[in-house]
Amino acid sequence: MYGYWNRIIRINLTNKTYSIENLKEELWRKYLGGSGLGAKLLYDEVDPKVDTLGPENKIFFLTGPFCGSNVPTSGRHAAVTKSPLTGIFAEADVGGSWGYELKRAGYDGVIIEGKAENPVYVYIDDSKIEIREAKHIWGKDTYETDEFLRNELSADVQVMSIGPAGENLVKFASIMTDGKDGRALGRCGIGAVMGAKNLKAITVKGSKNVEVYDKERLIKSIRDIAPGIKEATVNMTKFGTGGGVIVHESYGNFPLGNWKVGRWPEGAEKISGQKMAETILVKNYRCKGCIIGCGRVVKIENGPYKGIDGAGPEYETLGTLGGLCLVDDLEAIAYANELCNRYGMDTITTGGVIAFAMELYEKGIITKQDTGGLDLRFGNAEAMVELVKMIAERRGIGKILAEGVRRAAEEIGGLAEEYALHVKGLEPPAHDPRAYNGVALSYATSNRGACHLAGFTHGFERVFAMPELGYDKPHDRLLVDGKAEFVAKMQNLMGVFDSLKLCKFMLQGGLKISTV
Repeated sequence: MYGYWNRIIRINLTNKTYSIENLKEELWRKYLGGSGLGAKLLYDEVDPKVDTLGPENKIFFLTGPFCGSNVPTSGRHAAVTKSPLTGIFAEADVGGSWGYELKRAGYDGVIIEGKAENPVYVYIDDSKIEIREAKHIWGKDTYETDEFLRNELSADVQVMSIGPAGENLVKFASIMTDGKDGRALGRCGIGAVMGAKNLKAITVKGSKNVEVYDKERLIKSIRDIAPGIKEATVNMTKFGTGGGVIVHESYGNFPLGNWKVGRWPEGAEKISGQKMAETILVKNYRCKGCIIGCGRVVKIENGPYKGIDGAGPEYETLGTLGGLCLVDDLEAIAYANELCNRYGMDTITTGGVIAFAMELYEKGIITKQDTGGLDLRFGNAEAMVELVKMIAERRGIGKILAEGVRRAAEEIGGLAEEYALHVKGLEPPAHDPRAYNGVALSYATSNRGACHLAGFTHGFERVFAMPELGYDKPHDRLLVDGKAEFVAKMQNLMGVFDSLKLCKFMLQGGLKISTV
């Protein structure tokens, strides 16, 4: 099979052993790779009743068949496990360079099981695989971990690690790659599963070329589609995903004040991708093999947040740490974003729990006595930043919020549950389901909880067509008739993308799904 090595590394941390496994060809053909294969392996190997933070839970890191080739945006990988935040299926995916490097090392994925007695990291260099002590890097943030391991091993090694949030078992801890470029396996708390296993990082370095069936034809097809995709996504290259903040706010799609505020045009403009480009943006970042470059690299040289030099906030972060909290200070959001990256913490849920706490504070359900003196009114940038630290370190009220809004509301009690926004325990991303009926239905039916990526419908309900699925024009966002069929088709299509591990922005760039 071209595109696959059919080699999976299975690592048992309990006894510090590993094996190389070959899967049946049928599994690759039916589930492709990435999230699809991860879901199948999770179903087969993990009892649904296991403790999410116990040694019996497993993490499946899997690439797709295009990874390691020249196919645009194919340098992605998925992580699948049982979520400590929701208690159900957990999936997260990421770009960057780690998945590409794993494929270059001659493997399609890594399975982590068991629990190490003491902190360890996994070292992969082509055929050399070792489980090494990590006491010297336990406690370091993800940027520090990346820099330290690159210095210790080699400059071209790729590092995937957790930060203090994962070590502290914050239920929405993320796993980070690419150092200060800040690529995140963000959702569902997979970083806490890694932390519970005492696994600090997995490093990888490879030197192999992935075999392609017809390389010349592949290169020609890439040359044919790449110019159109670049042209169609030029604004995303200029302004990143944050370039959509202003228009999404105008459509009622930008969440505000813990989902209770209607309009915020002045605030949206202040934290938009356009404003970022005018002020703190240094350059854009591209994941391996990307032709779009939506990632932001920002730098702050003056003021209270001086010293920020790395990944800038993307749309979801601007929507949650910004809009949901009504914070219109772009530099404060950039700082909070860097804190989340360093601690290894999902910015979507972080913003959601902070906005939840702000509304409880506004309603008098919690007071300064509960917050440790923090004035948690909406719009207080300094309090938002401090609460990020408290959550990651599980200090004060941060210990409660580190459990996510569902459990936090249960612990706080009273009317708190009325202000806890989640679906199946997962806090919604920065897309208001009242603006798009397809998003609302996708939130309700997504396997992992509130997820706009499961159907990725919002763009195809306002701007883009999908003729291959029978939609020659956008499916009206407020339409009810036919919406269920539309969402089901889109979720099936996105399931394929999640298994191939291709970036979905390629579709907004005009990629056709039936070009062969």
